[in-house]
Amino acid sequence: MGETPPPARPGIGVGVVVTSPAHPNCVLLGKRKGSLGAGTYQLPGGHLEFGESLADCAARETLEEAALRLRNVRFASAVNAVCAAARYHYVTVLMKGEAELGAEPRNREPEKNEGWEWVKWDEFPPADQLFWALRCLREQGYNPFTEELDHLKGYTGSHQLA
Repeated sequence: MGETPPPARPGIGVGVVVTSPAHPNCVLLGKRKGSLGAGTYQLPGGHLEFGESLADCAARETLEEAALRLRNVRFASAVNAVCAAARYHYVTVLMKGEAELGAEPRNREPEKNEGWEWVKWDEFPPADQLFWALRCLREQGYNPFTEELDHLKGYTGSHQLA
């Protein structure tokens, strides 16, 4: 009696680091709305659908949320973010894609996102203003403007967040 049910299994998400030749050294960021992470900056992304490839999910979510078609979609990283207080546990695969030349984002989900903007990678908001998957990605040392995966060396697969 009165026992707390065990936590649900982790969710599987796909986040997308979107770059653009028209915005050098920038990535696309939005500001979350809603109860979980409201006011924090996020990448486009969402849930992986049954049978969907990671690249297809990245392209679909970016088109649905920001009206951008992607090219050259590829793996960037993976994070395992846990926040027990919020009962949040997601494994997020981060993909990288480039917006088509001349394309600019449109906010297609205004109920979930305040809007999209291009932000210089080296001028990001502080970590406590980033939604969890993006915060973990930054803490890994990922750099979207290199093709190295050095940020994964020694990564144990867990970020415990307060």
